[in-house]
Amino acid sequence: MPRVRTVFLSDIHLGTRACQADRLLDFLREHPADRLYLVGDIIDFWSMSRSIHWSAAQNTVVQKILRRARHGEEVIFIPGNHDEALRDYVGTVFGEIRVESEWVHETADGRRLLLVHGDEFDQVTRYHKWVAVLGDMAYNLLVRINVWLSWGRRKLGVSGYWSLAGYAKRKVKKALEFIFEFEQSVIHAARSRGLDGVVCGHIHWAALREIEGLLYVNCGDWVDSCTAIVEHMDGRLELVQWLGKVSTPALETVLAGEV
Repeated sequence: MPRVRTVFLSDIHLGTRACQADRLLDFLREHPADRLYLVGDIIDFWSMSRSIHWSAAQNTVVQKILRRARHGEEVIFIPGNHDEALRDYVGTVFGEIRVESEWVHETADGRRLLLVHGDEFDQVTRYHKWVAVLGDMAYNLLVRINVWLSWGRRKLGVSGYWSLAGYAKRKVKKALEFIFEFEQSVIHAARSRGLDGVVCGHIHWAALREIEGLLYVNCGDWVDSCTAIVEHMDGRLELVQWLGKVSTPALETVLAGEV
């Protein structure tokens, strides 16, 4: 794959069994970039407080990111709620990786985008953390069940990828209402600052589209959907779902240069 200008990743959840580190490594190998944004929940301290699963592939992910930073790639890490302990180090640099609470990225075609993880716009996470923890445990259970379902589908020769967690989100009205309210909140924050859009994570629901004249970009995750946002050299943004050595456009992908 040719070099891209920027890669945006969020919700990798290193330290958990659900983390799909092998696929992420494939994606990173195929997408050299000028800059890399880590948009929160890269390390899952919440889950690690209950049990730790740190595979060799997850260790390699960390090493690869550090190596890219050492070799001149700009790497900026914006902690999320699952790695909020690292917010104590905002403004510092570790191994050439800058830690920031938020960032404004300017695309090659001149659009200015607010980068935040997004948990500050989630009322449950902010004010009812114990409910958020229970929800996180339930989500992780769905993801683990989905691993077995995917294995069964492969054994039966059923092609394509199907997500139990994604299906549950689409069918539960409250989940859809939450996603809509979240999107509106982050778009309002970008608009109030006079920016052209927002890049976030947090809700594990990848998207790239225009909302009320502003660009809404959500990186998705690397525990279920395996999605990332890529900025090409001309400023076009693309939402990519990584299913192996071949990337496929996600359902909501829009080349933002055409919006």
